[in-house]
Amino acid sequence: MAPRLIDSSTSPVASASPSASTSAPAASRHAWYAVAILTLANVSGFIDRQILAPLVEPIRRDLQISDTQISLLGGLGFALFYSVLGIPIGRWVDRGHRPRIVALGVAVWSVLTALSASARSFGQLFLARIGVGVGEATLGPAAVSLIAEQFPRQRLGIAMSTYMVGTFAGSGLAYAIGAYLVQALDRPGYVTLPLIGDVHPWQTVFLWVGLPGLFIALFALTMREPRLAADRARRTQEPPFADVLRYVRTHARTIGGLSMGYALSASVNYGIAFWLAAFLIRTHGWTVGQAGLLQGVLTSTLGVAGVLFGGRLTDRWNARGMVDAPLRVGMLGAVGMLVCAGLYPVMPNATWTVVLLLPVNVFATMPWGAANAAIAEAMPSHMRGQGSAIYQLVVNLVSGVLGPTAVAVVTDTVFGDPQALGWSLSLNAVFGMSAVLALLAWTRPAYRATVERVRAAEGDTAAR
Repeated sequence: MAPRLIDSSTSPVASASPSASTSAPAASRHAWYAVAILTLANVSGFIDRQILAPLVEPIRRDLQISDTQISLLGGLGFALFYSVLGIPIGRWVDRGHRPRIVALGVAVWSVLTALSASARSFGQLFLARIGVGVGEATLGPAAVSLIAEQFPRQRLGIAMSTYMVGTFAGSGLAYAIGAYLVQALDRPGYVTLPLIGDVHPWQTVFLWVGLPGLFIALFALTMREPRLAADRARRTQEPPFADVLRYVRTHARTIGGLSMGYALSASVNYGIAFWLAAFLIRTHGWTVGQAGLLQGVLTSTLGVAGVLFGGRLTDRWNARGMVDAPLRVGMLGAVGMLVCAGLYPVMPNATWTVVLLLPVNVFATMPWGAANAAIAEAMPSHMRGQGSAIYQLVVNLVSGVLGPTAVAVVTDTVFGDPQALGWSLSLNAVFGMSAVLALLAWTRPAYRATVERVRAAEGDTAAR
């Protein structure tokens, strides 16, 4: 199927007619309102996803499990279903009412996070994390599709980066709030919860962070669905997945290269995010509260600044005619991570570790608004939900398996010493980011050709 021309009724800048210019401000307000709600949902999702990081030591102690099992809770247990279910959910996104899909997903992951408080074994907690992944699989494809449909190309980088602020604000809050609650609640004995029974005090953290998401699910229902009802009805009669697969095969170097490049970048990031607090505790003798506060503050300040800077840089380079701007931003972030993330874990004292963690948080977050813009630009508009799901399948499955687990496996099997965690983090960053640079450099020529072909097919010379 050839990429279709964008329907002028769904585009905020579809024409230069007086009526279009008159309606543009209202469309823009709706678009930014959707970004605000999606960002809030992203904050909630990443709080629920990353809350395990400050809980590593209590979970390991009370459930009597290894570093590798802990990594499976934060990696494979979440990522497998999150990634695989993204494909049918992406198809649903391309046909259905996206705000309702988002609302349902937020409700599911919030309830399953809260139910994690009842887990009494590794297996029960593993199943709960699978449920969290199922709920969160709805957000990415729906958000990319909604945002890309409502913003002109010249503003897509900053719009996607604003949405991705939720990733780092949510993660930062998870680290800081989680560490504070763990330090306040992690004490001998049990507490009794209604309907659940006796649990370790730190398990109540799951209730504190999970239940507020139900309110965000209600807010998601207030977003406008910009796709016309007639267009949705037409899409339900089409089976487009075969066309999507055909398109992906035709542009395998573009879709595969940027997916694997950003997947390896995410692997390094997730490895750091999951193990940083444990590294600071084991290597430098910090408390859970100190480690969580540092990680939370850096992620929610410099991390947010980094992703917004990356979005603005993408838009600026795009305006200068650099079609491959998102990949250039990804490569710049990889160079910074190769140096700074390779060095901070092997510094001789905590002061130099913290100094190097400052640029790490900027370079780690810089590419992620650009990454979503890249996959949105590379896919025809009517395939974006499924295209985004395929991209997220690769990124989240690879990073979910490799990120926390690769670090743990090296620590457990290569060094055989929990105190060698810093060397595992350093090797993960050096090898991972070297591969990112090679993959994105190899992908750039094909990506330029793909994007130019999509823009020409959809009559897009200046804006969507």
